[in-house]
Amino acid sequence: MKGYIFKRLLQIVPTLLGITFITFLIIQLAPGNPATLKLQMSGQGQLGDRGISPEVIEQTKKLYGLDKPLHEQYLLWVKRVFTLDFGTSYKDHRNVWEKIAERLPVTLQLNLISIFLVYLIAIPFGVYSAVRPGSFWDHALTLFFFFLYSLPSFWVAVLLIMFLGGGDFWDIFPAYNISSIGAEALSPLQWLLDRVWHLVLPVTCLTYGGLAYLSRLTRANMLEVIREDYVRTARAKGLSERVVIFKHAFRNALLPIITLLAFLLPSMFGGSVIIESIFSIPGMGQLGFEAVLGRDYPVIMAITTVSAMLTLIGLLISDLLYAAMDPRIKLE
Repeated sequence: MKGYIFKRLLQIVPTLLGITFITFLIIQLAPGNPATLKLQMSGQGQLGDRGISPEVIEQTKKLYGLDKPLHEQYLLWVKRVFTLDFGTSYKDHRNVWEKIAERLPVTLQLNLISIFLVYLIAIPFGVYSAVRPGSFWDHALTLFFFFLYSLPSFWVAVLLIMFLGGGDFWDIFPAYNISSIGAEALSPLQWLLDRVWHLVLPVTCLTYGGLAYLSRLTRANMLEVIREDYVRTARAKGLSERVVIFKHAFRNALLPIITLLAFLLPSMFGGSVIIESIFSIPGMGQLGFEAVLGRDYPVIMAITTVSAMLTLIGLLISDLLYAAMDPRIKLE
């Protein structure tokens, strides 16, 4: 086991370098450059490069290190990353880690609550549908979850704001931000209630799609496992249906679901661009979106690198959980 983990950790390094190199090349291909955009935002030029002297543009490029060849820029970036230094933002000259540290707690709150609700609701419904295939409730749940899965999250967000967030109908839930103005002065309990009230609409938008997908995945896996010979043998031995389903069938049906863990870590870090933008939530998704619009290369590379690292770690954790759930799997 230790040897396997060591080999997988060694594989992470070249994989991560490959991902960051491809990302670095892609963002360099984007039209425009940070130097010109920075000068335009500061009011020193009009749209396009016209109106900005070439000398000023070159000085700005030199300030950000953009005057060097691409391979030198990438190697310098890699050298800094090995010391956990992602540099400073082109937009406001702040340390990238500081900007991430401000936004990450908000994104974690949204995603942890959403993931908890998805697993809490979807897995029981999926198991219930699988043990009663073809029943009225199986068809009803299948139709309902497929209906949920087909709804675009941005459209649902707009509807929730219009009907429940003070749009054209009821004003029940706050539609913007994650706290009320002056929430810092509230007592801990009042602050918690205020935060929960603000999170109802965005968490709903983040949850329903995953709820539909995971429920159908659980049902499909359970139906496949229930037909196996060892499940029929367990029933023939006289075991109760509850023991057969949850001890023998459900444990093996969890293996494909564990694979989803590889993508939960980066999703918790990356956030949701659409939902955070619609509800004006200052999370990681909004930070990444603003960084792309502003050609803020250090922030883009930091978010991509950490997300890729978390994905690779999630894949490793999934493999280890496979062995823990099913002793038949040999890591060697």
